[in-house]
Amino acid sequence: MKNQLFKQGLAVCLMLLMAGMASAQDTRNVTNRGTTAAEFLSIPVGARSTGMGNAVTAQVDDLSSIYWNPAGLTSLENPSLSFETAKWINQINFNYGAFSTPLAGGTLGVGMTSIRTPEMEVITVEEQDGTGETFNAASYAVSVSYARKLTDRFSIGGTAKLVSERIWHSSANGVAIDIGTLFVTPFRGIRLGAAITNFGTKLQMGGDDLLITTDIDQNAEGNNESQRGFLRTDKFGMPLMMRIGLAGEVIKTKQARLTLAVDALSPNNSEQFLNLGAELGLLGDLVILRGGYNELLMTDSVRGLSAGAGIRYRFGGINLGVDYAYEAQKYFNAINRLTVSMKL
Repeated sequence: MKNQLFKQGLAVCLMLLMAGMASAQDTRNVTNRGTTAAEFLSIPVGARSTGMGNAVTAQVDDLSSIYWNPAGLTSLENPSLSFETAKWINQINFNYGAFSTPLAGGTLGVGMTSIRTPEMEVITVEEQDGTGETFNAASYAVSVSYARKLTDRFSIGGTAKLVSERIWHSSANGVAIDIGTLFVTPFRGIRLGAAITNFGTKLQMGGDDLLITTDIDQNAEGNNESQRGFLRTDKFGMPLMMRIGLAGEVIKTKQARLTLAVDALSPNNSEQFLNLGAELGLLGDLVILRGGYNELLMTDSVRGLSAGAGIRYRFGGINLGVDYAYEAQKYFNAINRLTVSMKL
């Protein structure tokens, strides 16, 4: 009896396994791309990070930590400022600014990301040559982060952010949180970082652009054919991302430093992939060279090689930093980034 039940159970398991394999075979080309709102939250922040192929979850120690891993803010022991600007795809303006200061045994950080399109002409079905009006689209994220060292090797941080997207007279708003950790292992100072970002509410567009006139009963004669109503759009989640990174120095002397880093990423709107990065510091990190590769193992990646350079200079009591990054794009022109930072 027991043998018979075992055989039946084994047969059921095999059938379920074969059904699962068949289902996976049928859907292997199906992805979640294009299924989230606020896609601007997936645009990398920081020329240093971009130059390293965005493999910085365990390496980030500047104000871009607010975006990548808020636990990295614990490396900023003094008030700091940072600003970045770039021309994103199709002449979209991308800007990022951030500030941090020590507070209550930890570090408080405030950052803002914005993208904005150029002015475009309004064209309708009736007015194919344009109505004479113009419009644009913009997206914003305002973040407040706090990070603290729980031990001399382990740090934790969190971010709360307000997210807003707007196009002409319509907009969508939401809130999200990020959580990150950073652990310095006792083995040659190798660092392990993990972060989950953009866990928040769903976004739904609303506004005057969705206001229409309609006939609520086309089969009835004599009723008002110009009733006013609103179109209701679907709700879409934000681009949730899970990052796990590893970073460490393979060379570390007074004159030279070579850091290697790798990130494994699992987003909810595409396949899993890897980022690889390297950073070479010369003359005591006065001059820094970087290189990396984005979206390794992704089926149809849009990013690839990236490279960058930076300088660090102490002027009086202020540490100045200037970083540049070049990021290749598969279908569009390459992206050039410039970040200026200051530590007081």
